Amino acid sequence: MTHLSRREVFRAAAVTGIGLAAGTTLGTGTAGAEPAGFPTYRYQGLALDKARLRYNPTGELIFPCVRGTVGRVSGALGRFHLYYAPHDAPGGICLAYADSLGGPYTEYAANPIVGRTWAGHYDVSHVSSPHVLWNEDVREMWLYFHGENTTTRLARSKDGIRFTYDKVVLTTSMLQAGATEASYARVFRHDLPNGARYVMVFMVNDTTNRRSIGWGWSTDARNWTFSKTPLVRPQDVGVRDVGAPHVVRRNGTTYVVYHCNKEAGGRMLITEVGNDFTRRNHLGTFHAPLAGFPDDGRCAAPSFGSDGGAEYMVYEAGERLSGNIAIARGF
Repeated sequence: MTHLSRREVFRAAAVTGIGLAAGTTLGTGTAGAEPAGFPTYRYQGLALDKARLRYNPTGELIFPCVRGTVGRVSGALGRFHLYYAPHDAPGGICLAYADSLGGPYTEYAANPIVGRTWAGHYDVSHVSSPHVLWNEDVREMWLYFHGENTTTRLARSKDGIRFTYDKVVLTTSMLQAGATEASYARVFRHDLPNGARYVMVFMVNDTTNRRSIGWGWSTDARNWTFSKTPLVRPQDVGVRDVGAPHVVRRNGTTYVVYHCNKEAGGRMLITEVGNDFTRRNHLGTFHAPLAGFPDDGRCAAPSFGSDGGAEYMVYEAGERLSGNIAIARGF
């Protein structure tokens, strides 16, 4: 196993223009190649005990999204809402809450808050991958989720608990020819030179069965234009598949953090895309998984936040389709 300092990895990435080769790691359970200004994230504990959940149909939890409620919604269950889901059928968008970003979290008693059927709108095998945007323009929590894997949908809420269905915002038919999946979307408030005020990043699969990071832009977070060219292709960073992206701002620029397949180390990778999303500076490993519990060699789908001066990363830990939601703190 090769261990490199952040400075050595960042310098190597800048010279080669590509990410680290599969099997090259920077320790376990800590950050790797991130530029200066990012903390080192260390595992603190699980957000939820799967054995104690009232709603746990498949024994797997994925794709966490944490949102603060203070000053946003009245009658909130806690200072933070944690959205998550099983993936396999029937799925279901779930909610937990806490008064600290680092937990402990309490399961909402009426999960799932969104199910695989919604009268008059859809009837699918499963819904999953919740991402909630606090939309300051309308002062609502906007929930993006997939079901089926070809379709990303939007629902809206004043309290972050009870949602009203809005519309389909992304399907494979809106993407490049050969797209077979369009899911795991996250939406962020982000200004672009073309006048767009929001960006969406997501996973797109195609007929070659290789998963890339797609992206799109919007003026209102409802109606979208999508790039026909992936933001990050797996071959760009020397892995088989990439997925579950998250946009982060640091150092006056913009990055996308995403994960790769377990055969390539189950790592989170980072690419600088710049504030206008025109750069493709692949910087290598952002966070390497713990070899043992709870990551078991795979960390994915990060969601970031801060509370009381401490930074946190809430992420999907463990084997795909048997994972849990873990909490790491930045140091």
